[in-house]
Amino acid sequence: MIQTDSSRPERTSIPDPRGSEVIVDVRNVRYVYSLPEGKQVLALRDISFSVDRGEYVAVIGRNGSGKSTLAKLINVLEVPESGTVLVFGKPTDDDDTFWDIRKRCGMVFQNPDNQIVGTSVEEDVAFGPENLGIETDEIRKRVDRALNYVGLSELSKRAPSSLSGGQKQKLAIAGILAMMPEILILDESTAMLDPISRNEFMSLVDRLRVDHGMTVFHITHDMSEAGKTDRIIVLDKGAVVMDDKPERVFMRHSELLELGLDVPIYVRLVMSICSRLGVACDESYLTSQDAAVAAICQILKHRQTESDCQNIHPTDEQKELEPSEEVTAVPSKQGSSGSVLDADAIQAPHENHESDILIEVSHLSHAYEERIGNAISDISFDVRRGEILSVIGHSGSGKTTLISHLNGIVRPQSGSVVVHSTTGNRVYDTKKNADVREIRKTVGLLFQYPEHQLFEETVERDIAFGPRKLGLDSETIPERVRRAMQLVGLDDSILERSPFELSGGQKRRVAFAGVIASDPDVLILDEPAAGLDPVGRRAIFEYIRALKNMGKTIILVSHNMDEAAVYSDRLLVLSEGQLQCIDSPRALFSDMQRIKKIGLDLPEMVRLMLAFKESYSENVNAVIFDLASATDELLRASAVMRCSPVAGPDGGSHA
Repeated sequence: MIQTDSSRPERTSIPDPRGSEVIVDVRNVRYVYSLPEGKQVLALRDISFSVDRGEYVAVIGRNGSGKSTLAKLINVLEVPESGTVLVFGKPTDDDDTFWDIRKRCGMVFQNPDNQIVGTSVEEDVAFGPENLGIETDEIRKRVDRALNYVGLSELSKRAPSSLSGGQKQKLAIAGILAMMPEILILDESTAMLDPISRNEFMSLVDRLRVDHGMTVFHITHDMSEAGKTDRIIVLDKGAVVMDDKPERVFMRHSELLELGLDVPIYVRLVMSICSRLGVACDESYLTSQDAAVAAICQILKHRQTESDCQNIHPTDEQKELEPSEEVTAVPSKQGSSGSVLDADAIQAPHENHESDILIEVSHLSHAYEERIGNAISDISFDVRRGEILSVIGHSGSGKTTLISHLNGIVRPQSGSVVVHSTTGNRVYDTKKNADVREIRKTVGLLFQYPEHQLFEETVERDIAFGPRKLGLDSETIPERVRRAMQLVGLDDSILERSPFELSGGQKRRVAFAGVIASDPDVLILDEPAAGLDPVGRRAIFEYIRALKNMGKTIILVSHNMDEAAVYSDRLLVLSEGQLQCIDSPRALFSDMQRIKKIGLDLPEMVRLMLAFKESYSENVNAVIFDLASATDELLRASAVMRCSPVAGPDGGSHA
């Protein structure tokens, strides 16, 4: 076995000075949900496990596998139908003890808006301690301490509605922290956050564990987050199918795929390299990204053969992976808005053709009364026929405000949005008294929480709502519904079911089908895959790719840089309401200086390849987005090092 540094800087275990103490004990638990019309769903079946004080446990599984139900049982929001849940040694179904358990457990949900109740930040944080009957002076101390801990002290008087998504999740954590719990349950709490807010949130969780010794249950679909915990519990159809250290769970990669799950990108790359070179993969390689990089470097140094020397020149496909020379952006000069960017100077990376333009945005600005400054400021760009344009940027950068202008939900305060119809050569200016119904025939919108778009009694009626409002006849509507359901992978068997009794993934697909059924030329999708399991995410993006192949234009808002890089033709970058640049993924992520200036996160694969560029060889091209190309590139770089006439002491070529 190749020796590597298997230390795990990303994983921090909190030792209990009193020794091991079981804090949660789940024994043979079964839970059934009762649905309308007497239907029942078995959510958990005979599950058993225990968790020690201070442990950091990830709970993963497909949508509908029972993860959230398990969280509710630990937090005594539900009690088991059979079996026993002991928290702090006390049964959760005992009326004399469940209030004490609730006081000592805190839970942060996927959507922070669902647990924010105060009219100001400080009032919201005080809500929990007030309900615990804490003295006023002590509440004040706890609120100040909690807000300072999460970095929201300066926003204490602000309305929660004015906060960004990342700030709202910090507020939710502050509200929990003020109650001083011993167990923290995170139910997909990072799903809606941008990468930087996600990292800040997870760093905050680590601090809580180090400073307060909290026991953390982290329900997530993010395999990289799961890899930084002490232990992973895998649920499938309500049963525990794996329960082990992350590296041991990841070694069962094939089984995870069969369960509709995945592994972190660094694990996939290790396994790909080992497979290509016929090397056995050891679990020590999978303990962290650093361990994976070290292992791959050692494998390449020990296993590369002289026979590779004839194949060290990049193929045509590899040449296409080379970074572009420049990013299309603007010169550093002051624009009319005071930005260093001039909106008129931002152009597309290749020539525009007027007939290909479906939406024209010109000098668009918008401000909200409760906020200081513009939500978006002096933005200009075009949307082209048949492209996938991804809008990326931090939480609060103006993404949702921007896309809300594109189909007339919000009218321009300044500037204009012009929508070109593909039939009849009609043009609609959303600022004027245009027929909004006609605009929405051309531009459809799926909201960030698409489940909120569901309101009809049955799935069929919900999907048919849009076509009915467009005035389509009774023969056309059923065909539209059928085609939309087929495209998003929904079965006819759910047509008569209530959309509210479906799983989260099914609800999202029903909402998606409802937009597709109206047959718009442009679809705006705001975080369409957020909160979905890996199989669900892949399915959503396959639907998007199919729509593109049908000639549809897609505007995608995403916080996932890897998906944006892989699926998009162009990326539009917003920061603090201003357009920073618009270009191809390869051109954008090749310009590290601009990325750093904007404060944008890199795709995970690019960050991983940069680690190889730094620790293995400068010959490595880091701007790569997919696994196969990354594997090929590392093998090519290794062959270059092996076959160079002169090698330096670090193994790099100095020929």
